[in-house]
Amino acid sequence: MKPRHEVATILNQNQSYLATAVFNVWQQRTLFALSKCRTAALGGHIDKCNHPPCGHLHLSYNSCRNRHCPKCQGHKREAWISKREEELLPVPYYHVVFTLPGELNRLALHKPRLIYNTLFKTAWSTIKGFGEHPNFLGAITGMLCILHTWGQNLSLHPHLHCIVPGGGITKTGNWKSVKKKEKYLYPVKQMSAVFRARYVAELRKNGIKDQNLFDALFIKNWVVYAKRPFKNAYHVVEYLGRYTHKIAISNHRIKLITEEQVTFSSKNYRNHGEKENLSLHPKEFIRRFAMHILPKGFVRIRHYGFLSSTSKHIYLKQLQQQLGKPIEPKPKLSLHLLCPKCKHGMLETMTVFDARGPPKYWLVKIRNQNLKEKKIIVTA
Repeated sequence: MKPRHEVATILNQNQSYLATAVFNVWQQRTLFALSKCRTAALGGHIDKCNHPPCGHLHLSYNSCRNRHCPKCQGHKREAWISKREEELLPVPYYHVVFTLPGELNRLALHKPRLIYNTLFKTAWSTIKGFGEHPNFLGAITGMLCILHTWGQNLSLHPHLHCIVPGGGITKTGNWKSVKKKEKYLYPVKQMSAVFRARYVAELRKNGIKDQNLFDALFIKNWVVYAKRPFKNAYHVVEYLGRYTHKIAISNHRIKLITEEQVTFSSKNYRNHGEKENLSLHPKEFIRRFAMHILPKGFVRIRHYGFLSSTSKHIYLKQLQQQLGKPIEPKPKLSLHLLCPKCKHGMLETMTVFDARGPPKYWLVKIRNQNLKEKKIIVTA
């Protein structure tokens, strides 16, 4: 169902603020792209359903394809999930979340590359270290992780969602499963302490010398959250699909837009995840949204260990020969190519156009098609 309100609407209604607000060049470019997504400004294409009884023509404007756009993630998500399904093993998978404390938020705003790269590096270092330790696994494991920087209220809340296979590769090249099929992979409290120590050590190595900050970071316990393993391998991909191309806020969460406020739904995790509505001034909404625009070229989905791009082509084939492959569910039809009118045919592109608009020939055909469906006959 198409959402009633969009982030693009908020941006377009506050162009004067965007022109004067203190955003960096990349943030400005991103916000501009989002405001023009699927409008005539980006050109478009005309598609036709290949199902003979239908043959309906569809006029579509191009998407901005920006990874921060609420309207552009569906196709990318489908393609990403399809690739990950090819890499699955019939083993338990664990979900682990590494969260940075609020004391690092100010530094994250000024040095996002450093803070987020260090989060990736130390999370993998922690998982790798526990995996290689003979008391836990004694093998080389793998990890797939996705960076999220937001909380439900659009505040800064950097955390890393990690999927870790329940086992690893020994020095002899054989698979070794986690001991006794542990419910939570490795001890959470121990992982939290190691994660904190290694993260602070990395900050020191990278020239951060704020001793007051380090003291504050060591006073509190850091959060490493672990969930029980998934029921089967394909549940991993289905679950992970919710996180891969997720952005700070979806259009469906926006309930009301006025000149004075933007109201959106939010989960209050301090109140057992109860849903509530939160209202912000449009300028404050845009400011918070812009905080989650990642630096240009920053990679927010990364693979490590035997799942890394350099290793998986070697190890995954060997492991799938040893362990087999999980039972694959029935293939799903790609919905974005399905005709939205008849739900049977597939869309085929007839013509493309730029910002000057669709060719008059096709506009006339679409107009006549629409009139015919309303049973109105026009002779001229």
